[in-house]
Amino acid sequence: MSSAEIVEEGATPAPTKKSKKKLIIIGSAAAVLLLGGGGGAAMMLSGGDAKAEASAESGHGEEAAAEESAEGDHGGGEGKDAFVDVPAMVVNLRSPDGAARFLKVHLMLVPGPKSDVEALKAKLPLILDAYQPFLRELRPEDLAGSAAVFRIKEEMLSRANQAVGAGVVKDVLIQDLVQQ
Repeated sequence: MSSAEIVEEGATPAPTKKSKKKLIIIGSAAAVLLLGGGGGAAMMLSGGDAKAEASAESGHGEEAAAEESAEGDHGGGEGKDAFVDVPAMVVNLRSPDGAARFLKVHLMLVPGPKSDVEALKAKLPLILDAYQPFLRELRPEDLAGSAAVFRIKEEMLSRANQAVGAGVVKDVLIQDLVQQ
């Protein structure tokens, strides 16, 4: 073999290295453009009122808008008194390892069609009595994940309606849910 043949044979692998580098560079540039374009599009599309869009997408459009307007009314009207504040409760959680774990829950109740704020306030001790056993039986694993808040909220609503009658409590709003 002559030195010219060695150079020619050695020259063929070099273009494949360059083409692999080109493919990697082009692929990474395409990924950056795709991610950047997707992020930019998401920011442009979510430029409107995020709460209104989120409530419209979740299917609670009119109810959520009515609750938001009631919460946002600070003029001393009916919207400010449309909720019953449940005092914050601190309960111990069951933990398998015996370590002390606590849960602090602060709720608000929305009166249903069969009740008003004063009637619900009068029945608050019954509701708190129904909540205590449920909260004390929770484990730290029950509070993990994004669906945990939804499950707890639904269980609290169910227990409130069992304690005071169907239609008395329309919704349970979780203000604080802290695990220590």
